[in-house]
Amino acid sequence: MKTRILLAAGLAVCAIAVGAQASPGGSETASPAKGQDARARARAIVAKMSLDEKIALLHGLFPPRAAGKTQNELIQAAGHIDGIPRLGVPLVRESDASLGVANQIEQRKGDVATALPSSLATAASFDPEVARAGGAMIGSEARSKRFNVLLAGGVNLTRDPWGGRNFEYLGEDPLLAGTMAGAHIQGIQSNKIVSTIKHFALNAQETGRMVLDARIDEAALRESDLLAFEIAIEQGKPGSVMCAYNKVNGDWACENDFLLNQVLKRDWGYRGWVMSDWGAVHTTVKAANAGLDQQSGQELDSGMYFSPEALKPAIESGQVPIARIDDMVVRYLTGLIETGAYDTPMPATSETPDYTAHADVAQRAAEAGIVLLKNEGGILPLAASAKRIVVIGGAADLGVLSGGGSSQVRGVGGAPIEIPLSTGGSASFARITYHASSPLKALQAALPGVAVEFVDGRNLSQVAERAAAADLAIVFATQWATEADDVPDLRLPSHQDALIAAVAAAQPNTVAVLETGGPVLMPWLGQVKAVVQAWYPGQRGGEAIANILTGKVNPSGRLPITFPAAASQPVRPAPVGLDRLSALEAQAAADPGAAGGHVLQSFPVEYPEGSDVGYRWYAKQGLKPLFPFGHGLSYTSFAYRNPVVTGGKRLSVTFEVVNTGAREGADVPQLYVSRDGSGKPMRLAGFQRVTLTPGEVRKVTLVAEPRILADYDTRLPGWRVGGGRYNVAIAHDSADRTMMLEANLDAATMKP
Repeated sequence: MKTRILLAAGLAVCAIAVGAQASPGGSETASPAKGQDARARARAIVAKMSLDEKIALLHGLFPPRAAGKTQNELIQAAGHIDGIPRLGVPLVRESDASLGVANQIEQRKGDVATALPSSLATAASFDPEVARAGGAMIGSEARSKRFNVLLAGGVNLTRDPWGGRNFEYLGEDPLLAGTMAGAHIQGIQSNKIVSTIKHFALNAQETGRMVLDARIDEAALRESDLLAFEIAIEQGKPGSVMCAYNKVNGDWACENDFLLNQVLKRDWGYRGWVMSDWGAVHTTVKAANAGLDQQSGQELDSGMYFSPEALKPAIESGQVPIARIDDMVVRYLTGLIETGAYDTPMPATSETPDYTAHADVAQRAAEAGIVLLKNEGGILPLAASAKRIVVIGGAADLGVLSGGGSSQVRGVGGAPIEIPLSTGGSASFARITYHASSPLKALQAALPGVAVEFVDGRNLSQVAERAAAADLAIVFATQWATEADDVPDLRLPSHQDALIAAVAAAQPNTVAVLETGGPVLMPWLGQVKAVVQAWYPGQRGGEAIANILTGKVNPSGRLPITFPAAASQPVRPAPVGLDRLSALEAQAAADPGAAGGHVLQSFPVEYPEGSDVGYRWYAKQGLKPLFPFGHGLSYTSFAYRNPVVTGGKRLSVTFEVVNTGAREGADVPQLYVSRDGSGKPMRLAGFQRVTLTPGEVRKVTLVAEPRILADYDTRLPGWRVGGGRYNVAIAHDSADRTMMLEANLDAATMKP
C-alpha cells in the first residue's frame, strides 16, 4: 500500500483499551475464566500470593552485578525478575532496546543483532508503518534471544539540539513523536512481549541528568512532552512506563505524584506498571506511594528500596498500605497479561533470527529516513557522466557510525571500528562503534563502470589533489553522540568543517553526507552542491546511502527536528550548567549515600519556551533556521491543489497531491494550524506520507488532532478548544505558508 495516512483521534479522549487474554492451564491461575478482563485476572492471581511473593516481583536484578541472587539462569543484559512457577507467573528478562537487541560492550560474547537506524532517522520517514515494522523486527529478535521485556519506546521531545540522546528519540513535535512511538511499540508487542515507553518525563538532556530539576508549568508540559507520551500510550498500549532520572518541578520523576498518580494513572487511565530507570530510585515510602511500581536493576541504586528489608517495615508501620502493594503487583501482571507476555512461553534456548530478512527491514527504514537537504543543479542522483568519484573521510571504507549508550547494538557482521572511552559519563558502558556496512563498497557495487576510490581525509594536501582530479567528491562527516553525555557544541568535531571546505574549494562538484546524532552547523553549506543527512543509518546504512546517492531510491525523508543556522538560535545554545552539573554528579559518584536524595543537591533547568518546542520557538522568535522542521527534497516534485477545508466540531482539509516531476517518489504533506488572534505559532496537526508515480494525482484528507487545536486549561481541568477562526496551512515544511486557508471551529472541551 503506497499511502500512509495519519488520522487524528476524535474529540473525546478515550481510556486505553484492554484486550482479553486466555488463562494458562496447568497452574493455580486456571481460574478466573477465559476471556476475563486482564486486571481482574491479575487480581485473582495476586489474591493467591504471600507477601514475600508479592514483594519479590517489585524489584529486579541487574545481571552483571547479581551473581548468586537467583537459581535461574542470568542472561547478561539489563534486568531479571524471577517468576512464581506455582502460580504461572513467568520469569522476566529485560533488554535494551529501541534500535535493536542491545549488547553494549559485548557482555554476551558473540551475540549479534540487527541494528535499526537511529530513532531520529525513523521519525524522519514520517511513516508509522516504518516504525511498526522496525519494532516488529526487534521484538522478534528479542523473543528469539529469550527476552520478554524491551526497554524501548523513547519519546522524549528534543528541546535542545545538543542533547546526547536525541538520536534515540523521535524529534521535537509531540504529534509526530507520539504517533511514531505508538507504532514502534505496537510492532514490538506484536511478538507477545512488553515494550516500555520512556523516560517519563522531561529527560531532555544528558548532562546532569541524575541531578537536574526540570522546571515547566503544567499547561506547557501537558501540551508538549506529556502529549507525546499520551498519544503514544493511546496508540501503542505499552505494558510498562519507565520513569526518568531527573526531577520534574521539584520531585524525582520516579517518586513524582503528579506525573505517576495524577497524570498517568488517574487522567490517562493507564493500567500497566511503572518501572524505574536503572539507578533512579531514591526512597521507599515516598516512591511507592507516589506511583512507582517496581525498582529496576536494584544493584545500580544506592539502596534496595523495594526489597523485603525495606518494604516489609513500611507495610507493617502503615506507611505503605498493603492495598498499594497489591496494586503494584496487579499492575505488573496486567502489563504482562495484556501484551501476551504472561501466556506466551519464551524459547528454552536461543534461536537464530532471520538476519537477512531483518537487514532488509533496517535498510528500508534508513532509506525512508535519509533526508536530502540540498541538491543544487540536480547534482544528485550521481550523474552518469561522472567516471571518477572520490569518497573522503568518515571511515566510509569500513562502515557507518552508530550512537552510544544503552541502545548500542552489536550489529550482524561485527564492529569494524570500536574505540573504548576513558572519560565521560558513558565510559563504563559505551564505545564509539561502527556497523560493518561500507558506503564505499556499496557505491563501488552500485557503479560498476565508475572508478570510486577512497581517501581517509587526514592529509589535506592529498585530499585537495585527489578531489581536484575526480569528477565528483563525496565527503562523509561524522558526529558521535551518546547517552550520559551531551554534545559539547553543534560543530562537526575533529576539524571536519575545514575538511569539507577544503574539498569544496578543490572540487566544485562536492556532496556532503552527514552521519550525526542530530543537527550540526554547516559553515561550508554555500560551497557544496548537495547535502545528505544520513543520521546513524544502521545495519545496512552503507547500502541505503549508496541507493539514495545513485538514485536507485528516491529520497523522501523529512526533518523531524529543526537545524539551526547559528548556535545562538536555540533556546539554550549549549548544555545547561555543564560545570556545576558535572560537579554534582561527581559528588553523587563519590558519596553514594547522598544519591539517596537526602543530601544530594539538584540543579534547576528552566524551560521558558514552554510548549513552543523546536520549530514553534523559531516561529515565535522570528528566527530563520538553516533547515526547518519537515524539510526534505526529492528527485521529483509535488504540488498541492484544490483544497477544501471544513470546520465545526472538527477541522479537516481535503486536497490533491500531484507528482509534477518525472520520477516516482514519496511526499509528506503537512497540516499546520493556529487559532486566529491567539499569538501562538502554528503547530503540526496532521500529516500523511503518499507515494505517487509521475503525473499521478491523489486526493488526501488530513484531520487535525483535536488536542493540537486546544489549549490545556488547568482550571477545568482538561483541554479547551476555543471557538472561532483558525488559520490553516497545507505545507511542505513548518516554514511553508504558500497555501493558507481558514476554518471556523465550535468551542469544545475534553477530559485531561
